Amino acid sequence: MTTFETTSRMALRDRAAGLSQRYDGCRAPEVLEAVITTDFAGGIGLVSSFGTEAAVLLHMVSRIDPYVPVIFLDTVRHFPQTLAYRDALITRLGLCNIQSILPRPAAINADDPDGDLHGRNPDLCCHVRKTVPMLAALRPLSAWITGRKRGQAATRADMALFETQDRWIKVNPLIDWSADDVAAYMDTHDLPQHPLKGQGYLSVGCAPCTRAVKPGEDPRAGRWAGAEKTECGIHFENGKMVRAAE
Repeated sequence: MTTFETTSRMALRDRAAGLSQRYDGCRAPEVLEAVITTDFAGGIGLVSSFGTEAAVLLHMVSRIDPYVPVIFLDTVRHFPQTLAYRDALITRLGLCNIQSILPRPAAINADDPDGDLHGRNPDLCCHVRKTVPMLAALRPLSAWITGRKRGQAATRADMALFETQDRWIKVNPLIDWSADDVAAYMDTHDLPQHPLKGQGYLSVGCAPCTRAVKPGEDPRAGRWAGAEKTECGIHFENGKMVRAAE
């Protein structure tokens, strides 16, 4: 795919680089406070999978403004435990603006009528069930918050605190957090664990494409195990899906 540079794209990248420099070394709650109340006030949301580490950002955001949009991509393929965990956290944290986004029925009927697209073409499955619905949900916003961390996978090692994607700025406030940092925060604030974490699921996605992680494996090794695919497709760089090979 050819990406054409525009003045607006270059200006957005410059803004992201400037924000990364401005907030370098700041604690995650400080970054969130700034982007929610000042830099992108009224125009920022949190995209959350309600996975094993999601409670950290959800808790931080709820303490700043419980009305910040929280976008949950309901692929209709989630584990029942994830949906139950989502509902429990919403109640526990008092989140007031949850947007559960579903794929279009027409798209599912066209591309996955038998429900087996994840095995035949996982990239297309994620595109239909995640990427397209998410882009529609992001339209009113100018920035979105992610829970991505550099230590999660090799494809994330070079992330910046602020990144660009299409016309949005992405904020990665937990960029340098370790698994121990996450655990300590959850213990300090008495946040419940995802029900599947105790069974070895260190990263939880859709049920057909997620397995428990074996000792010593990368935390995301259970996602699309045995395939070259490492990202669902909602994160792009310069118009390309982020992949290990790149």
